[in-house]
Amino acid sequence: MTTDKPDPGSYCNMEGPDFSNVETVSLTPDPSPADYQVAMQIANKVADHKLEAHMLLSWYDKDRDFESPQHASECHANSPLPGYVDYGVYHGATLKVDIENGRFVFFYLPVDF
Repeated sequence: MTTDKPDPGSYCNMEGPDFSNVETVSLTPDPSPADYQVAMQIANKVADHKLEAHMLLSWYDKDRDFESPQHASECHANSPLPGYVDYGVYHGATLKVDIENGRFVFFYLPVDF
């Protein structure tokens, strides 16, 4: 019997993702965004301000119950963590923009050129 711990990426983290490197900006714009496209413009402005260069990694539109990457939550059916959150955090997002308490959520990754 071995007492070595497995590689951190080789087992399921039952405590959930580590958000310590993710800055969260929560917004309640007035007027309320009409749709996803307006919400994304707002989130992109925040990302432009907070990050020099960035890439949108994952997002959620509660109005349409639509996420990106598509079907990311299918493997999270019995998990309290949505797939788009898992994808964003574990792929290096450092900025989360949450508009209207989860109505629209965007995860951004800073990029270097």
